[in-house]
Amino acid sequence: MKSIPIQPAAETQVLRDGRGNTAGAPWRPRWLLVAPHRLAFFMAALMLALSSIWWAVVLLTRAVKITQFWAVPPAAAHALLMSMGFMPLFFAGFLFTAGPKWLGLREVAARSLLPALSLMLAGWVAVLIGFHTHAQLASAGLALVAAGWTVLSLKFFNLLRQSHVPDRVHASLVAVACSVGVITLWTAVLSLALGSTLMLRVATQVGLWGFVATVFAVVSHRMIPFLGGSAVAFLDAWRPLWLLWVMVAMLWLEAGFSAVDLAWWPGSAAMRWGQVAVELPFAVLMLWLALRWGRMQNLKIRLLAMLHGGFTWLGISFALNALSHALMALTHGELSLGLAPLHAMTMGYLGATMLATTTRVSSGHGGRPVAADNIAWSLYWILQSAVLLRVIAAIWPAASTPFTLLAVAAWSLATVGWAVRYGRWFGRPRLDGRPG
Repeated sequence: MKSIPIQPAAETQVLRDGRGNTAGAPWRPRWLLVAPHRLAFFMAALMLALSSIWWAVVLLTRAVKITQFWAVPPAAAHALLMSMGFMPLFFAGFLFTAGPKWLGLREVAARSLLPALSLMLAGWVAVLIGFHTHAQLASAGLALVAAGWTVLSLKFFNLLRQSHVPDRVHASLVAVACSVGVITLWTAVLSLALGSTLMLRVATQVGLWGFVATVFAVVSHRMIPFLGGSAVAFLDAWRPLWLLWVMVAMLWLEAGFSAVDLAWWPGSAAMRWGQVAVELPFAVLMLWLALRWGRMQNLKIRLLAMLHGGFTWLGISFALNALSHALMALTHGELSLGLAPLHAMTMGYLGATMLATTTRVSSGHGGRPVAADNIAWSLYWILQSAVLLRVIAAIWPAASTPFTLLAVAAWSLATVGWAVRYGRWFGRPRLDGRPG
């Protein structure tokens, strides 16, 4: 596969095509249907901004003691929306852009994705309203989401079935993870209909680790070394398939730990030490790998630095998990790091990787230099500050409220800023004047 050369941020000059400057072209909905990433990323950006603003308002009104009505427990609602709300929409844009290239197939028409993506976007709006009005409305809305994702997953399975390329390991694992997403979404639909918070929390945790995090791990394994350009051949030796299987197995094991911890087992000391025994070596492996990949690539290139920064949070999150479970084992569950490990993984690894990957795809397929300019770089570091603030808030209960409010403010600034900036690109022609 031929690598697209990545340009340093200093080279992010405005491009002009011989047929004229397209930078000032008006925003038109029809441009969303030019490519899968345009349509899916635009809808994902809407959900990302909506989710961030919603949770910021929730936390702010709670801080000033304004009464809120909830038909679904707020923690469960927050976990469901932030883990399964915008991420699958971003997945659709990436998988139906990169997937055909991985599989040696023709491009997918964006228009063919429109019905399923529209179902998902409309469904999440209904879910949000249902969180504050009636759980049955949230269930009905989530059924639309699950139906849309089922259609998209089947479509990706069909691409996999049509392909005859020798290497389909990454695409196959993504397809399996997508099927986990289908199962967990429909389980969440049922849990909302039955009013079972426990079932909803289990479905969300399994979906987070077995679906969302697994897709990220597979893409990280395939793409981070690949993006090194001239270093690809050397780096292939540092991303063997056994490493991919270890990453996926660990994430699925974490999904099992989370489900067992929530539903069946109160969390004995033996279980906690068992978690430490697998989480700590995995954390060391991931941190070593991030260091090794980083040393082999030019991290002065901002996009590569953004990807490596996100990947480093994966190792940090498992190190925090191991420490938290060790504390729980030693103190009979009285001490832990709370939600610090989870937010290091979700906001740090998933959030930063999402920002870097979608920025790269949006730039390259928008006819712009494949680079992180000053705006993208600033949004990335604002997001990183949000992660750090949220981790501190979880570890330091006495200062939890102010640090959490600062974290959600920084997260909202980064995500809404990204959505506004890149959402404008998706409805305009390529800056270099080329079609598509």
